[in-house]
Amino acid sequence: MNLVPLRRYFFEPLQLKIAGSPRISYWKTLEKTQWCTKSQLEEIQWRRLQELWHFLWENNKFYIAQFQKAGLNKESLSEPGDIRKLPLLSKKDIRDNVNDLISLGYDKNNLLHFKTGGSTGKALDIFVTEECSELRNACARRHDRWTGWELGEAIGAAWGNPKQPKTIKEKLINSFVQPYVYLDTMAVTEHSVHRFVADWKRVRPTMLFGHAHSLFVLAQKIDNMGIKGIEPVGILSTSMMLIPHERKVIEKVFGVKVTDRYGCEEVSLIGSECEQHDGLHMNIEHLVVEFVKDDGSYAGPGEPGSIVVTDLMNRAMPFVRYRVEDIGIPLDRQCSCGRGLPLMGKVTGRVADFLVKQDGTKVAGISLIENTLTYMPGLDQLQIVQERLDNFILNVVPGKDYTTDVGNSLVVYFKDVFGKDVQVKLQLVAEIQPEKSGKYRFSICRISK
Repeated sequence: MNLVPLRRYFFEPLQLKIAGSPRISYWKTLEKTQWCTKSQLEEIQWRRLQELWHFLWENNKFYIAQFQKAGLNKESLSEPGDIRKLPLLSKKDIRDNVNDLISLGYDKNNLLHFKTGGSTGKALDIFVTEECSELRNACARRHDRWTGWELGEAIGAAWGNPKQPKTIKEKLINSFVQPYVYLDTMAVTEHSVHRFVADWKRVRPTMLFGHAHSLFVLAQKIDNMGIKGIEPVGILSTSMMLIPHERKVIEKVFGVKVTDRYGCEEVSLIGSECEQHDGLHMNIEHLVVEFVKDDGSYAGPGEPGSIVVTDLMNRAMPFVRYRVEDIGIPLDRQCSCGRGLPLMGKVTGRVADFLVKQDGTKVAGISLIENTLTYMPGLDQLQIVQERLDNFILNVVPGKDYTTDVGNSLVVYFKDVFGKDVQVKLQLVAEIQPEKSGKYRFSICRISK
């Protein structure tokens, strides 16, 4: 029996109505606003920024103190460009001021609470209302559909430590509202892949979703095991940078394009590719996204800058000019899809993933990965660990074409980049181990910055 129409038109609407969720109605609004002109979308963004600004002055002790310290008053935000007058919010600010960041009128005990550690391992406590969470879910749904997936269709996910349905309610939702089949990427073995494939063929998902590298590992396993019949309509890569080398493998094995998405747990979805795969559409109905250079000025089109985000939707624990600690590139062209949502280029790396030359110059780890995996044969995976300015460890998963000469060439390449006198230790490993979150890190700098 095909349950997709029932899920789409009956089970999910009923479940969300009982829960009092605004997800469906707001999602329908977002389906319309994506086709607004850029200027119309910027008007929505500006109105919400003004509303947030006035709210903060009346309801948030942390921001009142920060704004006053910066010499600002209620009249300081008179046009969109004035946002750059506002002080930046760091991860340390959040850790040190959790209670003051909660706005007046909100009780932490009544908010949704989650922790995020990211690749730094230092946890952040995040609080949002149920309504804010549902508005984020509605936005994610809009972008999910850009893959070709539709409401009511099952999803296959390659994820670390996935939350499996345990209660009767969770199992009913997984069967009748939004079915998932999971591959736990903390332990990818032939047995776990066979089980995932069996679940896939039983439930028949149309979208494959997961961490970028987890999708690559799954694609490799399926290819090496000669498995057929995993044919998603779309693939959604998130939570990690999608390396071109890995993208090619994923698309070759599954026969469809990968839709790349960028976001963070603190503010949710920031940007996503559409069906044109020509940049990431920024979610400016929910966010103000800035690209800031080291001197505080804005990065120009095609120029890298630190990503700074203001969340326009989370009043309970507002994030204003939050430094995500990622580096991204703004674009000034319009996508051929016709959507008014502006574009950003690829995320070139986390601040923590940048390596350092002996003269202090920073090097994007993702660029080194691309330059080696793409052009050197026999390198399936590579992880770079910089222990000191003059000391590197290269963890290599060798492919069938790997030779000693390839390894020597890799060492020479790193000496060319970082200096002839640096020590480069090459280690052949069976696999790159994921973090506790299930994500993988391919560029790790252990130098205090």
